[in-house]
Amino acid sequence: MESSLTTAPSRSGGHEDTGPDAAETEMASRLRLAVTRLHRRLRQQTGGGLTPSQASALASIEKLGSPTLKVLAARESVQPPSMTRIVGALEALGMVTRVVDPADRRMARVTISAEGRRVLHQGRSLKNAFLAGQLHRLPPEEREVLGALTVLLERLVEQDEA
Repeated sequence: MESSLTTAPSRSGGHEDTGPDAAETEMASRLRLAVTRLHRRLRQQTGGGLTPSQASALASIEKLGSPTLKVLAARESVQPPSMTRIVGALEALGMVTRVVDPADRRMARVTISAEGRRVLHQGRSLKNAFLAGQLHRLPPEEREVLGALTVLLERLVEQDEA
């Protein structure tokens, strides 16, 4: 099966890197649009009645363990007053609790509750089921291509996190 994605020859091996060429820029544009559309479709598959900001903050709280509001705001790329409102709404819904930092009693940390974990798990299950259903409709060879693409996308993300 021939892929509709084209790749430019590697520039490694002593050649000076002059930046992306026109084909790479076009591929980046198409990839960005496809990922954005897929993300939008997956966001529509959520349960729990959370806004996208609340769901994202809740997932970050779960991942970070017990972050301060400042750390959580930085992680979510929002201003601290916005994060205070988001966490307040999550707290009112019983998704998180605030606890005083034992090392610095002036600071509060946020922890996910059992209900918060349940809602995250439910949302992830719904999204995974939706995506698995979409994948199931594809022929096996296209699913193989998507498997290889997933590895590449993971590498792209990891380059930014390293």
